[in-house]
Amino acid sequence: MSARRQDFPLLAATPGLHYLDSAATSQKPRVVLDAMRDYYERDNANPHRGAYDLSARATERYHAARERVARFVGVADADCLIFTRGTTEALNLVATAWGPANVGPGDEIVVTGLEHHANFVPWQQLALARGARFVVCPLTADHHVDLDAMRRLVGPRTRLVAFSHVSNALGTMNDVRTLAEIAHGVGALAVCDGAQAVPHLRVGFDGLGVDFYAFSGHKMCGPMGIGGLIGRRATLEAMSPYQFGGDMIEFVRDDHSTWNVLPHKFEAGTPNVGDAVGLAAACDYLDAIGMDAVLAHEQGLVRLATERLAGIEGLRVYGPPANQRSGVVSFTVSDIHPHDLATVLDQDGVCIRAGHHCAQPLMRRLGVSATARASFYVYSDEGDVDALVRSIERAKVLFGPAAVG
Repeated sequence: MSARRQDFPLLAATPGLHYLDSAATSQKPRVVLDAMRDYYERDNANPHRGAYDLSARATERYHAARERVARFVGVADADCLIFTRGTTEALNLVATAWGPANVGPGDEIVVTGLEHHANFVPWQQLALARGARFVVCPLTADHHVDLDAMRRLVGPRTRLVAFSHVSNALGTMNDVRTLAEIAHGVGALAVCDGAQAVPHLRVGFDGLGVDFYAFSGHKMCGPMGIGGLIGRRATLEAMSPYQFGGDMIEFVRDDHSTWNVLPHKFEAGTPNVGDAVGLAAACDYLDAIGMDAVLAHEQGLVRLATERLAGIEGLRVYGPPANQRSGVVSFTVSDIHPHDLATVLDQDGVCIRAGHHCAQPLMRRLGVSATARASFYVYSDEGDVDALVRSIERAKVLFGPAAVG
């Protein structure tokens, strides 16, 4: 058993559980839970407007959390980090606040065939609403974004190029800097879904070259309900708010209103202080391990898993080689539906994800309706791989000849 597993109360309390669904959501270490409890027990108040000490402490903890998270994701201008509920809200923020003012009839929006629905549907719907052309860039044979095809597809009418840093379904790590350069070469905005990158890689927004970068806290040892959108200051300041109410205003007249400065302009309503504090603690936890060590640990387990899975007759693994992906292994087993496989594995305490992984366009390109997905994280170990393989072998026996392939 991994010693790090003891840092996570849920895992420490259930030694027979093999949690292999971290790409969906990670478990939470004790230090994150303690930080949130400490905030609610000692400093809980509505920040920003209270003229009393407790409110001032809540304000300070919220601002300190933003500064901490900004350092973790490599953005020097912390006010350009907008707290959201997660990646989905962050990407929809851009589509809603930037899109209608910048995309019109005859323009083009380009996405890739790897995308999670959260980085596909908002742009598809924006294109439909604005009469723009929606273009999907193909993939290479090893399931990377086809950069040559991307260069051919973008042009003078391209307004936005959206792509993932790491695929949630396959673990593919994309060349973000090159994709951003291709977008900027035609004057388009580069938007990156970093939900599967920030928990697993060393990410430095200021050096990536993208205009917007979105991520979620719950995939990186933090709480659900908190995440972020990082944007270039000039672009954010040129955008209109997408929600209206308290805290995001400067002055409210009877006939018009003016808006607060960044980041408050895009954070209407009472801030989610407790979860921001928890996310900052998650950054501390991951930094103590070291993001290079996190990735190396995951890729070691992916190599082991793919080697062991290759020995199972009728099993097919999808995606690039282990050194070109994060801790995700997607696969199918002969005629066993992934949902049925996941049900059998659950009986053995092995938790995997089964389905289209909110990536139906990618599933069509793979020629399947669904895959089974095992995803590793800092608390995973070789015992989890052993349990996964054993349980798949048991499923093949249960399903009989149809599972042989």
